[in-house]
Amino acid sequence: MKKHKIRNKYVFLGDIDSINIEIVCKSFNYLKNKVNYLIICNKYDLIKRTNININEIYDPIGFTNYKKNFLNIFNVENISKKKYLNLLNQIKKANNLANFTKFDLITLPINKSLFKKHIKFIGMTEYLGELNNKYTIMMMHGDKFSVVPLTTHINLKNIHKFIKSKNINFFLKNLFMYLKRKIYDLDFKEIKFLCYNPHCSEKGTIGNEDLLIKKLLKNYSFIKGPYSADSSFNVIIKNSLFLSCYHDQVLIPFKILNKESINLTLGLNYRRISPAHGTAKNIKNKNIADNTSYLKCLLF
Repeated sequence: MKKHKIRNKYVFLGDIDSINIEIVCKSFNYLKNKVNYLIICNKYDLIKRTNININEIYDPIGFTNYKKNFLNIFNVENISKKKYLNLLNQIKKANNLANFTKFDLITLPINKSLFKKHIKFIGMTEYLGELNNKYTIMMMHGDKFSVVPLTTHINLKNIHKFIKSKNINFFLKNLFMYLKRKIYDLDFKEIKFLCYNPHCSEKGTIGNEDLLIKKLLKNYSFIKGPYSADSSFNVIIKNSLFLSCYHDQVLIPFKILNKESINLTLGLNYRRISPAHGTAKNIKNKNIADNTSYLKCLLF
């Protein structure tokens, strides 16, 4: 039998004021013989916060001198006293490496508000899109079903501005072009589009947005709907995909009903994956962080 080749991956450590280092360390023994990965970070941030032996690698492309019994890191020197600039520098270097090698890039959580104080920053999905001049789409991929919202981290009062023919068509055309790419290995049994308004606008008496969505979906025979969101998760076909108009419409049922989940960015030249949770600063250093999603990211 042909031996499976272990894939190389990059892990951007993200914000250390979080559970990130804890989940990396908790996962070390389980992962060391299953996947080769480099932690991209400032080495001093990690060294003083772990008892695991560190191996610094100077060749992040060839993984020269990689040691399975060590936590392998690629050091990125700090360029500023400002934390957000150092993190941006790290993610830019990680992005460049992933583009060059096509290795997966796992990004651990960051505190988005830290960046929003200084730059326009919606989220990592959108930032990587801008960095690479690509249209990126956020997919939350779960063991039972997956979801993709048309809009992500924006104010609810602005969502109606995106319910237009050109926006939805652009979103759907790119989504299904991305889903065909072999690097994602995604094949959904059913795809449903959820209505924007309660009860699908009740025949237009609440609003015309869902009439527009229904009209547009006639051009996409493989998508069912639109369906009223409040009852769409009563019966779920395993390995199905739900499309929605806004974030919480699908992220709430997604996080409640899926036991294992990851955040997958579609549209880049490589696979960017992230755990389906935030920094969880409130439980930092309490040794209670759940590393399930992180493990799923590394083994995806």
